[in-house]
Amino acid sequence: MTRYNFKIIEEKWQNYWVENKSFKSVVDKNKKKFYSLEMFPYPLGKIHMGHVRNYTIGDVLARFKMMQGYNVLHPMGWDSFGMPAENAAKQNNLDPKKWTEKNIKTMRDQLKQLGLSIDWDKEISTCSPEYYKHQQAFFLELYDKGLVYRKENYVNWDPVDETVLANEQVIDGRGWRSGALVERKKLNQWFFNISKFSDELLEGLETLDGWPNKVKTMQKNWIGKSFGCELDFEIEGSLPVKNIKCFTTRPDTLFGCSFVAVSIDHPIARFYENDKNFLAFKEECSKTGTTEESIAQAEKLGFPTSLMAINPLDPSIKVPVFFANFVLMDYGFGAIFGCPAHDQRDFDFAKKYNLNFISVIDPINEKDKIETNNKAYTGPGKIINSKFLNNLNAPDQSILEAIKILEEKKIRKKKKLISD
Repeated sequence: MTRYNFKIIEEKWQNYWVENKSFKSVVDKNKKKFYSLEMFPYPLGKIHMGHVRNYTIGDVLARFKMMQGYNVLHPMGWDSFGMPAENAAKQNNLDPKKWTEKNIKTMRDQLKQLGLSIDWDKEISTCSPEYYKHQQAFFLELYDKGLVYRKENYVNWDPVDETVLANEQVIDGRGWRSGALVERKKLNQWFFNISKFSDELLEGLETLDGWPNKVKTMQKNWIGKSFGCELDFEIEGSLPVKNIKCFTTRPDTLFGCSFVAVSIDHPIARFYENDKNFLAFKEECSKTGTTEESIAQAEKLGFPTSLMAINPLDPSIKVPVFFANFVLMDYGFGAIFGCPAHDQRDFDFAKKYNLNFISVIDPINEKDKIETNNKAYTGPGKIINSKFLNNLNAPDQSILEAIKILEEKKIRKKKKLISD
């Protein structure tokens, strides 16, 4: 039996494909179009088995569509802007451009040896001026149309790589590349004004048949639209603060409020600019990242103020005001009211600082009633301990009724909150 000489046979056909441009995409309006695009690799120097797996899957799909008679576009590119090139330049005294281009050549040769059906004439590199000039032009067009804006906001900061990380690059509170504990840092940066398209984006999600619900939920959270109301807590205390405005999605739990928490960047923070203890607390808060996961997992920290907040639905109820590390200024008004019995984050905070627990939702099942002794109850039920809201079904009836009452009392109005 003749053995398969992969070196001779594979090299022969790979050369044939190159010479004959077998995978070159051409315009053929008589064929249906198919675009096969895997994510661009970062040119670190050598491909690994993750690359092999990823591009083999894309190759199989592209070849399958070719056999079905589709006009297939299967290009390749390099995600070549980023920290690794800068770090390599610093550590080894290298020219980052030469280092990157050398890595691209090595990885290109390796990918070609896999025999992938890629149209190499369509190859791009994101660090090439010929590529990013189009990105710059596109950005300027967005800017002219008011679809991007600049402001200061907190980011996930990797203190080792000294770079900003996306939420997806923070794994268990650490940078995905360096492994360093991610910090919260305030930087001036650019944002897309997606709030102008929130309704359209949310409606579009409902048309995505076959998409996993988990993915659609993640997208809804990313769009960041919340339905609720804004309301004012009147304030008593030694500072010249008349009220604190909050946004809440659960006004029906106001009778369970036992504290008000504000961001360390809330306007009342100006009264504590010379307080050494507050400044130390603020520094400690910077060690908590900006992702929902990092905020949820971090120890809940609070700094007491000298202020008391008056419950909008019952002036006889007054609760303390805290600065808290889990309240961010870019959500709502940088202030929330805490209902420990029905929010786990508030539960943990109240337990640490020995604050009141007032249950205002009676669980439907007896089993849930028993479990509420050790954790917050966040499920449905009947409103209790809430005067004129008692016996309403929560949350279906109770939220709308609470908003209606707040509007009638001219305490606040119904609102849709969209975070950019």
